Amino acid sequence: MHYIRNKEVKQACMIIFAITIILSIIGFSLNVWAGLMVLITVFFLCLIFQAFTIRRYRDLRDLAEYLRKVSAGDCSMDIRDNKEGELSILKSEIYKVTLMLTEYNELLQRDKILLSNQMAEISHQLKTPLTSMMMMVDLLQDEKLPRDKRYEFTNLINAQLERIDWLVASLLKMSKLDAGVVKMKKTSISASKLLESAISPFLIPMEVKGITYTKSAGNLEILCDEMWTREALINILKNCIEHTPKNGHISLSVQDNILYSEINISDNGIGIRREDLPHIFTRFYRGQNASSDSVGIGLAMSYSIIKSQQGDIQVKSELGKGSSFVIRLYKSVI
Repeated sequence: MHYIRNKEVKQACMIIFAITIILSIIGFSLNVWAGLMVLITVFFLCLIFQAFTIRRYRDLRDLAEYLRKVSAGDCSMDIRDNKEGELSILKSEIYKVTLMLTEYNELLQRDKILLSNQMAEISHQLKTPLTSMMMMVDLLQDEKLPRDKRYEFTNLINAQLERIDWLVASLLKMSKLDAGVVKMKKTSISASKLLESAISPFLIPMEVKGITYTKSAGNLEILCDEMWTREALINILKNCIEHTPKNGHISLSVQDNILYSEINISDNGIGIRREDLPHIFTRFYRGQNASSDSVGIGLAMSYSIIKSQQGDIQVKSELGKGSSFVIRLYKSVI
């Protein structure tokens, strides 16, 4: 039995050896053809990679040229394409950044022009009273000037100084609002108290002019920055009083709902022309009905203050039928 097993093992080994030799011969022949196929495949892959690399370098060269043109100020070329791949995504993102920088640059240019115009307007507003005061000071130096004239010129100089003081203070406030350094601190305050504090500086001028007023606020509360909102209301009231004739009337009221508190300031004055309405809150804009000493900054400041509190301000007016300013102070950001 042991002998038979050894014979079977020898036969199995011979068969395995023969199969190995045959496979080696066949494998050698196959390896030759396989090697040739591998070489041909590698050659074509190298050609494809070379073509791909050349195209990639060409696209990168075009991208670099595009960036040079953008840095030189030429942003008219659109580098985007409809292809797929990382480079196309990069082109699209660079184009978005270019558009954003272009819009930002245009905004800076507009701001620069606006600042230049504002500086010219401020210079004009300051130059007029300063020139007037210099002339009156020269006249005051005359020892023969009558006492009543001296008193008149002194009062005029004092009025001009008050105007300059108000203008400078208003411009400083506007600068703070424009720079975004003002942090509105909203608190819940009495609506009646807010209206009373806003109109109190005008009680004597209104009495002299015979202007009456009514106030309706009840026990309502308003969520706002008390100091700055009072400033906005004062500027609106100043405008209403200037354009309300003798024995006129001004109405102040507050309404409230779930979304916002609404302050309404109305007068029965001369009203605002239709062509002036779109520009009434524009800085340094003076409508056709503006008073001679108007600067055109008060309503613009009121607009900035209300907008800084995420509020809204509108004006409704008809020539000869008075004006109505509507302020909405929202209870939450919408």
